[in-house]
Amino acid sequence: MQRLIDTHAHLDELQNLDSMLEAARTAGVIAIVAVGSNRQSNVETLEISRIHRDLVHPALGLHPWKLANLGPSEIDDNLRFVEENIASAVAVGEIGLDYDKRVLKVASKELQQEVLGRLLDIAREHVKPAIIHSRYAWKDALSLVQNAGIDRAVFHWFTGFSSVLKDIIDGGYLVSATPASEYHEEHRRAVKEAPLQRLLLETDCPVTYGREERYESRPVDVLRGLKAVSQLKGVDEATIAAQTTRNAIEFFSFDIEI
Repeated sequence: MQRLIDTHAHLDELQNLDSMLEAARTAGVIAIVAVGSNRQSNVETLEISRIHRDLVHPALGLHPWKLANLGPSEIDDNLRFVEENIASAVAVGEIGLDYDKRVLKVASKELQQEVLGRLLDIAREHVKPAIIHSRYAWKDALSLVQNAGIDRAVFHWFTGFSSVLKDIIDGGYLVSATPASEYHEEHRRAVKEAPLQRLLLETDCPVTYGREERYESRPVDVLRGLKAVSQLKGVDEATIAAQTTRNAIEFFSFDIEI
């Protein structure tokens, strides 16, 4: 059995959480990074990690999707909560930019960039890694991360251009592979091009994956990502599992022996 780490999961959005965590543990998952997306999500994520402290490690953030209908004082409150509780977190995330036109209707590029910059400042000041959402905003997200002086960042579920991926890797940053590695061509290309030493595994659960057959993901589906990465790279699953787990332990500064 491989020892795996799901480096990005929205556990506060899962139904039947206890049974899903037990299934993941039984399948060889030794750690899960639970990401927050706004103040309430961060509160719930911290509580989940308190109850399941042997398995779940919290990250605190403010997702660009959650900026809709937030006024300046509410954004301040969200960021204040992150900073006040950052000592209990392994990372700042999920944070980032999303230039999908549906998101831009409710949160401008300028607002997203301002909020991301402030969150990156928190990550830098408290020496925490950043978990970056960068849909259709890959270059801008990387520029903000670099300009903020962030040493550790992972660009999760990366589907961007090869040129930006090269800059991410050259900057010492990481990308993560989801179960979409089974079928999503842009993501498959990125996973194939990224060096194994710069790759993490994640589920982003409970996001729905699949083309012909759709399914709502769970932490145990990190095994699907493992299998897809193995096939894409032509490297056995044991090697992929060992390296991505080592990468995650180093990236998040986990006190885990393997």
